[in-house]
Amino acid sequence: MKTAVQAVMQGRPVPVWDRFVRVFHWSLVACVLLNQFVLEEGEAPHRWVGYVAAALVVARVAWGFVGSRHARFSDFFPTPARLRDHAAALLHGRPLAYVGHSPLGALMMLALMALVLALGLTGWLQGTDLFWGEEWLEALHEGLAGTLVGLAGLHALAAIVLSRLEGVDLVRAMLTGVKRPR
Repeated sequence: MKTAVQAVMQGRPVPVWDRFVRVFHWSLVACVLLNQFVLEEGEAPHRWVGYVAAALVVARVAWGFVGSRHARFSDFFPTPARLRDHAAALLHGRPLAYVGHSPLGALMMLALMALVLALGLTGWLQGTDLFWGEEWLEALHEGLAGTLVGLAGLHALAAIVLSRLEGVDLVRAMLTGVKRPR
């Protein structure tokens, strides 16, 4: 691990994201964009894309326990101490080098995945006899969707800004699997 962190700090390319993580990420992006901006809410394609998104998250959670080193939650779980140290370093203009997810990035990832699962559940519940036509559930589902889109936008903006601050091309890394200097 020290060698990989040193390589990132020295600006050398470092393999980080495995194929599963990258396919998961961009497939989930596609699902969210389709359901938010293309597909008609409540229609069968919208529901099925939502179920695919939830299934992707379930698979990613499993991968978080058995996947490659930097895909595992144990590699990046955002503990309060890690979050505090990361935020303090950013505020002082001395960003820390992380091979995998940074603590704030990990927190965002977990929040986004939780929102996708909550959307899948509330969307599914709307089709059950018990909750059919419940306006509060529909409002909750729409509120969760708006929150997901807002946080996803913040996530994308943070990846761009942190790429500049840290000198590592994070967007390209999610495409290629390799962190490289900017």
